[in-house]
Amino acid sequence: MIAATSLFEQAHPPVPPAPFLPMSLAEMDRLGWEACDVVLVTGDAYIDHPSFGMAIVGRLLEAHGFKVGIIAQPDWSGPEAFTILGRPRLFFGITAGNMDSMVNRYTSDKRLRHDDAYTPEGEGGKRPDRAAIVYAQRAREAFKDVPIVLGGIEASLRRIAHYDYWSDKVRRSILMDAKADILLFGNAERALVELAHRAGAGQTIRSMTDIRGTAQVVGAVPKAFRVADWTDMDGAPPDLAGDKAAVRLPSYEQVAADPVLYAHTSRVLHLESNASNARPLVQAHGDKEVWLNPPPVPLNTAELDAVYELPFARAPHPSYGDSRIPAWEMIRFSVSIMRGCFGGCAFCSITEHEGRVIQSRSEGSVLREIERVRDLTTGFTGTISDIGGPTANMYRLACKDDGIQAMCRRLSCVYPDICKNLGTDHGPLIALYRKARAIKGVKRVLVASGLRYDLAVRSPDYVRELVAHHVGGYLKIAPEHTEAGPLSKMMKPGIAAYERFKELFDQAAQAAGKKYYLIPYFIAAHPGTSDRDMMNLALWLKRNGFKADQVQTFLPSPMSLATAMYHSGRNPLKPVRHSGSEEVEAIKGLRQRRLHKAFLRYHDPENWPILRDALKAMGRADLIGPGAHQLVPGGTAAPAAKAGPSRPFRTQHTRSRPLQRR
Repeated sequence: MIAATSLFEQAHPPVPPAPFLPMSLAEMDRLGWEACDVVLVTGDAYIDHPSFGMAIVGRLLEAHGFKVGIIAQPDWSGPEAFTILGRPRLFFGITAGNMDSMVNRYTSDKRLRHDDAYTPEGEGGKRPDRAAIVYAQRAREAFKDVPIVLGGIEASLRRIAHYDYWSDKVRRSILMDAKADILLFGNAERALVELAHRAGAGQTIRSMTDIRGTAQVVGAVPKAFRVADWTDMDGAPPDLAGDKAAVRLPSYEQVAADPVLYAHTSRVLHLESNASNARPLVQAHGDKEVWLNPPPVPLNTAELDAVYELPFARAPHPSYGDSRIPAWEMIRFSVSIMRGCFGGCAFCSITEHEGRVIQSRSEGSVLREIERVRDLTTGFTGTISDIGGPTANMYRLACKDDGIQAMCRRLSCVYPDICKNLGTDHGPLIALYRKARAIKGVKRVLVASGLRYDLAVRSPDYVRELVAHHVGGYLKIAPEHTEAGPLSKMMKPGIAAYERFKELFDQAAQAAGKKYYLIPYFIAAHPGTSDRDMMNLALWLKRNGFKADQVQTFLPSPMSLATAMYHSGRNPLKPVRHSGSEEVEAIKGLRQRRLHKAFLRYHDPENWPILRDALKAMGRADLIGPGAHQLVPGGTAAPAAKAGPSRPFRTQHTRSRPLQRR
């Protein structure tokens, strides 16, 4: 693995930890501050807890001796709200929040949401569309000469030219529209600390073109680098040998004009995502260059422990009074044990943001946090609501050989099958579970994060432990589909892996004397899914007695491989060329998207007319009728009898909890 300096080795003597990072001049006065070194602006309510990105960023900078204030959910109609803490000495740090503002505000059908889990009382409309851009513009208006540092998932997933679902066009790198000085992508603790110390020493942020995990607009490629041009997708890959080779991506203008070239660019970006071997990337935007350094080096266990054990108040800021903040209610009794995901699911943004290398906390750190939840969190009654992360059961899993990992360019460690070099030992996680539930005052420790079942079946002992002690009636897993076509575009295992896990799950539940159910997640209208695929999925659901409660259709989030499929109609999981590329059906028409969604809710009478029409058009009118083997009743008949024990389940587009969307 590549070497990295310790995250905390540069730490200055810290300023005394503030009870909460200040949100007003009055709080600054009580702390004896004349000015903030850094002012953080976020689209979320300020909750001082390690599940919220701004809290981690603020407390980390505080540990390094910087005075940090927070402006949460400011009025963006003018610059006044961005002046309430005065002029920051070093920079503004700006994020849209734990979620992308467009995903937060609109459904996959582009309908306006009227609630926001990260706002007091769940009130919608407290952040603008494309919040990172708007906040950056207002901060610049407030203090023209203060540098702007972008971060968080909204900025991270828009660091190059990207397809934007909501405007149905390719947009420029967010750096261009926000006119920010620098962008920090991924888990940015290392880059942030280095940037802050260098800025504090007097270096201009625009001159910091060598920090890993950052992107900037520059006039020209740094002189030390030789640029290997990969804009020609029909020829051989360029010569990328050498430590100072940078990869030229097709320009914004090229990918905006050519969707197939966009798919090629997406593939190259993902192939250059391993922190151990990724090269810098450069993409022209007119006469400017967007320069992207290699991804950040993952934190080691000691560093991750130190981040999560910073002096968080573990509560919303007192200014919110008794207001209920739904995202806080969801995570207040949960504990994150790891970061990252090596699944590489084509539709998901976790890998693009957090990386493929699993970063795990130590046993001791996790157990100490559970004790803090027990002792400090108001309302704790003995139940830890979740112990997990982006995926529940990747804790301590890693490549068996650092040398192999350093060379690897696979897009997934588990597709098309689990890599032979991947360690799948769930023993450390079992040991952690046992110690967690043995803590005095803890009655139950639940697992609510999505489970990677194709890994779990490698460890029947883990499944037994999980079912016997850590399931609260339902367990969510994500087969996503039953048919090989869409599964191959999602990079998900076949339904046989689900069937094997269900067998182990049911055996474990019976042995434990429990009546538990699996909640499977499925996606409607994912690229590569035909109407017949959805029909077969609906038949599978009916045979197995499942009735969907809420259904989510595929939402093309920026920078994902599935979004490239949706926009281009090509498969970037394989080499992309103008001739010879694998074509992918993109489900774009509103009627077809609604049809795919209707198949998941085959039992809803409101969907029967569109399903009847579709089945007739597909030559499957035999599936219309009252029989248990049929999908929808004919005419105005009542729903057919249930084929088995029915149980409701919910489906959605992503598995990660809001706390993971930093």
